[in-house]
Amino acid sequence: MGKFVVRKTNTGIKFDLKATNGQVIATSEIYSSDDACRKGIASVEKNAPVAEVENQTVEGYEVCKHPKFEVYADKAGEFRFRLKATNGQVIATSEGYKTLANCLNGIESVKKNAVGAETVAEE
Repeated sequence: MGKFVVRKTNTGIKFDLKATNGQVIATSEIYSSDDACRKGIASVEKNAPVAEVENQTVEGYEVCKHPKFEVYADKAGEFRFRLKATNGQVIATSEGYKTLANCLNGIESVKKNAVGAETVAEE
């Protein structure tokens, strides 16, 4: 089972969703308060399991309704995803992946690990 690790930054507070092996599989934006960060976690828990995947790396891709995972290629040519809530706001993003298959595996990991994940403060 995954866990959400909440940590303070110089500019606010954020969370990382970590898989069972401890690897970070999704990261949040910077929030101004602990309460807002926890609402972001709740949104990931609620939206990730039901979100469809919109692969923006293929020409003429089908646009999915929110919530959704948007898969895209970054400037370095790596594949990334962002999870958008029902209101269209980005609630989590990924690292860069070398292959589309690995990026899609990352999405499946988020869907699996977000549900019922423990929330802990970084030590």
